[in-house]
Amino acid sequence: MRQDEIRRQELSDFLRTRRARISAAEVGLPTGPRRRTPGLRREEVAQLAGVSATWYTWLEQRRPIRASAGVLDNLARVLRLDPFERTQLFQLAQRQPALDASPRRERVTPLLQRLVDQNQAIPVVILGARWDVIAWNRAARAFFLDFEAVPVAERNMVWLYFTNRALRSLFVDWPSRARDVLARFRADYGRHAGDSRFVQLVERLKAVSPEFALWWPRHDVLTHSEGRKHYNHPAVGRLVGEHITLSVTDNPELKLTIITPTAEADSVAKFRAIVESFGRPAASGERTKSRVARQSQSGNV
Repeated sequence: MRQDEIRRQELSDFLRTRRARISAAEVGLPTGPRRRTPGLRREEVAQLAGVSATWYTWLEQRRPIRASAGVLDNLARVLRLDPFERTQLFQLAQRQPALDASPRRERVTPLLQRLVDQNQAIPVVILGARWDVIAWNRAARAFFLDFEAVPVAERNMVWLYFTNRALRSLFVDWPSRARDVLARFRADYGRHAGDSRFVQLVERLKAVSPEFALWWPRHDVLTHSEGRKHYNHPAVGRLVGEHITLSVTDNPELKLTIITPTAEADSVAKFRAIVESFGRPAASGERTKSRVARQSQSGNV
């Protein structure tokens, strides 16, 4: 079999197995004593999805026909597909799945939270679709800012980048970094265009940040990636870190960002000192810098 024939076979089998698990009673159709088909009949799926029985039959018969995104959405609704099954349907039909309009709870599972908490030596944060900070570890609080002290309404990474002075001063060449952040957020915004939560955040940022108001109309977009950044931390001074952003498979809208120190500029020792000194009185900053310098001179990095 050729590749396209295999794909059509997979699509046919997927549709058939999905309709077989739904009873007529579940969708409000009469059951009747003479039903020999497990689940819904083809013509019933077609009727509920708003397509002709002939067209749907051809689809299950592996005919080389194309299904629009709207028809696929109707089939996903009728067959009661979950978000992962819906994506599978679109992929088998060779369509780019549109964003599911139904809201999904941005939930950090206990296992994912333990993964974040156990990485105490390096900053780890989890962001939601709108870049709300929904999980973090102690190292992230020490390195960025104490997210637990930030009001929930402001616990958003884009908001903090453009409005929080302490976080802004952390980044060497803040304008370049902030434009990158905005471009990556813009790509996520595009998948949620019209969502009131996104619109409200953007309008608030335009009102309080001249830079955001200036750069937002440019429509620059970037994908999430890995890279190297220079920082200027108040406790230890200059250091260099590498960052990577990963998606969570169970909910790809969640973004897990990890920052690790490089060997450059004594960054490993400085990262360690930042975490170890977190929670001490603010006056300990100069003592932390002195201790890092002694460790560097003695080779204890």
